[in-house]
Amino acid sequence: MGTIIFGMLTSLDGYITGPEGGPELPVPEAPLHRYFNRLMQDTRISVCGRKLYQAMRYWDTDQADWPDEAREFATAWQATPKFVCSTMLREVGPNASLIDEDVVGTLRRLKAETDGMIDVGGAELAASLDGLGLIDEYHLYVNPVVLGGGRPFFAGKTPKLRFIGQQVLPQDVVLLRYAAA
Repeated sequence: MGTIIFGMLTSLDGYITGPEGGPELPVPEAPLHRYFNRLMQDTRISVCGRKLYQAMRYWDTDQADWPDEAREFATAWQATPKFVCSTMLREVGPNASLIDEDVVGTLRRLKAETDGMIDVGGAELAASLDGLGLIDEYHLYVNPVVLGGGRPFFAGKTPKLRFIGQQVLPQDVVLLRYAAA
């Protein structure tokens, strides 16, 4: 059985993006990028909401000026099966499937059929899944910056959590791991 994890980079004040026109989270430098590369390589399935999926389509391209760590991430991203939850999209790109009906049933089936990590991306999608008890763990990759506003990590009602671990990563990012209580 798979473990459904919602994890994203966040600021000290809990935002995954800054206010429009304002400060943003720092771009991962090579050592932190490599950490996320390994994480993507270990991901069995990636589940995205529409907005995040459209942003991540960047990794479906091949840029001549990418450094090695970016190419490694793109390779892992492209190899990972993706499921996109959207009623607005009509088609998705390579190695991706559209879930436009019965999101809950599909995710329960995927969880039952998958051994390993199922990554959920997108705060709004995670909030809706949390309300249904489908998120097993929350991974907050806390950057030592304050954004002062923007899109929060927790987009809906804050779930009850139980601390399960921490790890200091490159760029002074701290991973805080919580399980649904």
